Amino acid sequence: MLRSVETRRRIPLTASLAVPAGLALALTGALPASPVTTAPTVDQADETAYVALGDSFSAGTGTRARTDNCYRSPYGYPALIAGAQGLTLDYQACSGATTADVLANQVGALGPETGLVTMTIGGNDLGFASVITECALPGWLSDCHGAINDGRQILQTQLPGRYDAVLGAIAAGAPSADVRVGGYPHLFNGRDCHLLTFFTRSEMDALNAATDELDALVEQKTTGAGYTYVEPRDAFGGHAVCDRTEWINGLSWPIVESFHPNRAGNIAYADLFAPGSGTAEASAVPAERTAQSESTLVRRQAETVLGMDLTSPANLRAARAAGIPTGTLQSVVRDLESGDTARAAAALERLSELDARHEARLGAHR
Repeated sequence: MLRSVETRRRIPLTASLAVPAGLALALTGALPASPVTTAPTVDQADETAYVALGDSFSAGTGTRARTDNCYRSPYGYPALIAGAQGLTLDYQACSGATTADVLANQVGALGPETGLVTMTIGGNDLGFASVITECALPGWLSDCHGAINDGRQILQTQLPGRYDAVLGAIAAGAPSADVRVGGYPHLFNGRDCHLLTFFTRSEMDALNAATDELDALVEQKTTGAGYTYVEPRDAFGGHAVCDRTEWINGLSWPIVESFHPNRAGNIAYADLFAPGSGTAEASAVPAERTAQSESTLVRRQAETVLGMDLTSPANLRAARAAGIPTGTLQSVVRDLESGDTARAAAALERLSELDARHEARLGAHR
């Protein structure tokens, strides 16, 4: 049982809110200096109880170390915090979880003995996976901005009440806990460096802006409930998808690893939620093994594009309406189906060029 806040021994910790120091142990290359600011501490006692609630960002999805249907990676930030701070972790976070799932399946783990609660939640309520999937399609097949606006409608009308319900359940279940709720980082830097995703700059800007709106709500609700809001966007700046040092995966295999913080990103999150935790645990986090042969990579890319069914009657009609040469599109698909690595790689390049030309035409008419 944790003693009261007044009588517990507190270990002061500090954190860099720009670049968590622990990444120096996990990544190659020098990290720029950043300001140091005080941050909340994790209280220590003879017996500590830590419950990690939330979604895939809290389950460690993206670290390539799935352990169960919820993912719950040993390299997720809750596991890093527990290891660094000597806490007993009850890992409830689950990939794909919404606020309703937290209420139905996770908060039951809370109790009077719970000393620390961490959580990220809200992205799946807004259709995170479906929005990213829609926006990643070639421009003539997608309605990215429509998908984003559908999510924003839920954010503005329904998510505030859902967040109140979750925070109220935490307060009732763990009345003495130190509760820390995290926001989400920007995923994009304005450049799409992957042949198989077709994000335009305006789409990436809109996705980041939607993240800002979500984080503003999370901060408002969290601080309004008297809890600690954990801000990740500054720390993750310069480490988005396609940055030189990514803390967030781009398109990856298995696909579930895509667009989530990698092991370095979870070290960063650990330092933000419990300063010093990422630094303490970074040396115990092995490097991710992501290298693939060129032929394997091209084959997987070809299979992904073929799964888009680009030459279905409906998709060919959409391409024709957008001014995309359907003959070229059919030729691309034939080359992807050929099984020849060189032909498939060239076809992927042609498809990317088609999308770039489509975006340029749209820009010229705006």
